[in-house]
Amino acid sequence: MSTLALLDRIRHDWQAREPDVHTAPMLTFITLARTQALLGDAVRATAARADLTSATRDLLFTVYRSAPQDGLPASELAALLAVSPATVTGSTDRLEARGLLTRTLDPDDRRSWRIALTDAGRALVRSHLPEHLAFEQSLLAALTPDEITQLETLLRRLIDHAETNGLV
Repeated sequence: MSTLALLDRIRHDWQAREPDVHTAPMLTFITLARTQALLGDAVRATAARADLTSATRDLLFTVYRSAPQDGLPASELAALLAVSPATVTGSTDRLEARGLLTRTLDPDDRRSWRIALTDAGRALVRSHLPEHLAFEQSLLAALTPDEITQLETLLRRLIDHAETNGLV
């Protein structure tokens, strides 16, 4: 069953079971969840073509995008990735073993490590980024540029509402 057929079935079944109950909020969240699962799986799969996992690709992209020349503190990297420091450590171990990044003691806090890309890591990001972005663009091709902007605006409004009102 296609995802759209599944969503239509869920909507139909709720309307048949509880015609007087307003299920639109739940159906919207199911649609968001199915969209994220479907598109997220497709985007994650592109990492394998660069011999990466989605987690290690995200870490490389984040260091490339956000780190100064001497790297990012591991705690800041974890915050930017919205993952635990232990997750960063595991991914860092794998990428360091492949020669894609380095870990050095932070001179400002000798209990902490700074994570920086090696030349090989920067080269991998530069070679994989165009493919990654092109694939994401192909997934968004059903929308106009204005619709993409509107979608991002609406999603950001939902995030702001949930965070501002203590709902999450």
